[in-house]
Amino acid sequence: MDFPRLPKFDIGQKVRVLADLRNDGSFPDAPPDALLAPAGAIGEIVKSGMMAETEIPIYLVEFDQSRVIGCLEEEIAALDERSLAGVMRD
Repeated sequence: MDFPRLPKFDIGQKVRVLADLRNDGSFPDAPPDALLAPAGAIGEIVKSGMMAETEIPIYLVEFDQSRVIGCLEEEIAALDERSLAGVMRD
């Protein structure tokens, strides 16, 4: 029996995007294939869940407090305090 994969990231955790995230049709107000978050963008996980059909963890990641994007584990990496030291903030 296959069990669902356990989530790797926690709510409130900072993450970095590993590759450009483009509109796959999830954002009807944006053109198809529009850049939603560039590689290297930093966001915070605000919710996690499982994709019903595949039981794969999916995360809602908020970027710049303006856009929330669904991400797979393979699209993001954990950000620790050491890697934040070189990031400029507004």
